[in-house]
Amino acid sequence: MSWSLGEDGRLLSLQLDELTVGRGPGSDVIIRDYASPNASADEIEKAVHELVNLGPTELIDLGKIAGIVGFAGGEANLDAVVQPRGYRLLSGLKAVPKAVADRLVDHFGGLQFLMAATIDDLMTVDGIGDQRARSVREGLSRMAEASLLDRFL
Repeated sequence: MSWSLGEDGRLLSLQLDELTVGRGPGSDVIIRDYASPNASADEIEKAVHELVNLGPTELIDLGKIAGIVGFAGGEANLDAVVQPRGYRLLSGLKAVPKAVADRLVDHFGGLQFLMAATIDDLMTVDGIGDQRARSVREGLSRMAEASLLDRFL
């Protein structure tokens, strides 16, 4: 790809590379966090494939990204409030296999409620015993603390 912007173009290219590192494997959990709750595994996989194949100018087209992820109306939905469901954070916890993450997200309905869940609340979910509930609660708490520290450092 050739940039006609000289030094600015090279800087933009470096920033774009930095922003897009990690697209591909693992991207499905990010899309699952924000896509329609009814999105099938095939639709998620298709969205990941489409995002990976976007060009630099397409990556900054929020309407196009919204359409790929599954927000009907693309550009018209850019003002809609979107809340993560928790798949991305749960994928970072070794104690939580995908099937258990699905049940947790289905039960709590979103990251905000999942983060507020107590050990007893977590144990009401099928497949979550005392040990796993403690691991999940501690893992989510560590992630929340790390996020707060990152904001202030």
